[in-house]
Amino acid sequence: MVEVSDSSAMPGTIYLVATPLGNLEDITLRALRVLKEVDIIACEDTRHTRRLLTHFEIQKPLLSYHEHNEKQRANDLIQRALAGASIAVVSNADMPGISDPGYRVVRRALAESVTVVPVPGPVSTEAALAVSGLPTATFHFGGFLPPKPVQRRKVLEALITETATLVFYEAPHRILATLGSIIAVLGDRPVVIARELTKVHEEF
Repeated sequence: MVEVSDSSAMPGTIYLVATPLGNLEDITLRALRVLKEVDIIACEDTRHTRRLLTHFEIQKPLLSYHEHNEKQRANDLIQRALAGASIAVVSNADMPGISDPGYRVVRRALAESVTVVPVPGPVSTEAALAVSGLPTATFHFGGFLPPKPVQRRKVLEALITETATLVFYEAPHRILATLGSIIAVLGDRPVVIARELTKVHEEF
């Protein structure tokens, strides 16, 4: 049996829509439908999202929703949803709310009994882990490590006894420093670095 969701976006609903990591072919049919049907799209970077929408010939009003205005904008989005608007929340790539803006609006939505619907799709963490060759039965996702060495070491020290595969995000210019911290705190161990996932210069 195949179940297909309602053909129209529900009023007063917030959709968390996963968007491609790089390769636009990875977007789901459901994501495209939702983006076409909602009243407004809240996005991390309007320029980035507009390029995605233009590629798929989607025209919708965009509203910026990023780490610097997340608290204020979350209130605005909830008020719009309570007034009956259907809203898609997207980040530049991946699933919003996972190390990207989204958490605050979800918390507010749940507190106000506004329906939140996940529209899953590409996930960088799982894509990288699946082809890493590292154990995948259990893993610990640590998001971004602190940029300052002292705080970074404290986070790693708390994971010394962790037996699951550790997964982190890191900025390119801090890779060497982070690897140094990992060796110093956790010892010499297999490490896989993934970059430019699904893009032309994808590398592991």
